[in-house]
Amino acid sequence: MNGRIASGSARGARLLAGMGLGAVAARAAYVALTRRPPGLNGLPGEEVWDRTNHRGEPVTLLEGPALVAGAAAAGLLAPGATGRTRAAALLAGAASGILGGYDDLAGSASSRGFKGHLGALARGEVTSGAVKILGIGATGLAAAAIAGSPAPTRRGRAFDTVVNGAIVAGSANLMNLFDLRPGRAIKVGVITGTPLALARPSAAVVAAPLGAAAALLPEDLAERAMLGDTGSNALGALLGLAATRLGRGPRLAVLGGLVALNAASEFVSFTKVIAANPVLNRIDMLGRRPVAVPAPAAPADKPDMEDAFRPHVPPPGPAGNGVAVDPA
Repeated sequence: MNGRIASGSARGARLLAGMGLGAVAARAAYVALTRRPPGLNGLPGEEVWDRTNHRGEPVTLLEGPALVAGAAAAGLLAPGATGRTRAAALLAGAASGILGGYDDLAGSASSRGFKGHLGALARGEVTSGAVKILGIGATGLAAAAIAGSPAPTRRGRAFDTVVNGAIVAGSANLMNLFDLRPGRAIKVGVITGTPLALARPSAAVVAAPLGAAAALLPEDLAERAMLGDTGSNALGALLGLAATRLGRGPRLAVLGGLVALNAASEFVSFTKVIAANPVLNRIDMLGRRPVAVPAPAAPADKPDMEDAFRPHVPPPGPAGNGVAVDPA
């Protein structure tokens, strides 16, 4: 009994240490990045990373790179993870973040969702979203292969790699679909990540990204910053990697849920579903500023940007949109 209590206390201490490191690293990265926003192709940093929200106020996408940097640094330093797990987490978080960043900065609204991007690819048009979809899929498989599988046979290990890779990729994309309102993606990450933090096999992976996300939540809720594809893809990928440390039965259940939700997003607006449910809507609005009065309807010859978090007018220079646009 005393041994189990001591073991549980040690796991709790490692979890808190990982979360604390993630929080400190993410805040430090955010302060550094926003103090001197990095430019791109001769454009000043503010022009590259700033967007205008529905209130006409500036928000920065640098919250996303700060989460990626914080989770990566803390993941390498946090106690409790094996070398293979650390390497898999670094690949899953960093590569998903880089691919999301490419879509943030180079993407357009010409194609949306899996159907839109893969349909464009079938016509010979390579969109930034298609690059991200294929890249995150490959990243998920690579991270799963690095993390390894306890299966005793080669066939079992191959099966686990495919399942785990799909979980990482599906989670990365799904988290991006929630980054449509202030704080929503981080709240979803904390809610889904908490059970993983309490499970011994996955706690070491999830501690750093949860700490990083929680530390950046005030900026997100205050509408000073947003995760963008960079942060939401990375957060989702790391939560997915944590879920791959569970047993085969729970993993298959997680994969089924991810497939169902990603498929549903092609036809259903998550924002409308959340708004129609009193409990979900209360959680969604918790800590947020009051909803702004809707702007007058746009003329018919202009695109409908009804989302209250994405910018209404694309800023000068490169702008990101990606596969996370709610199909409402």
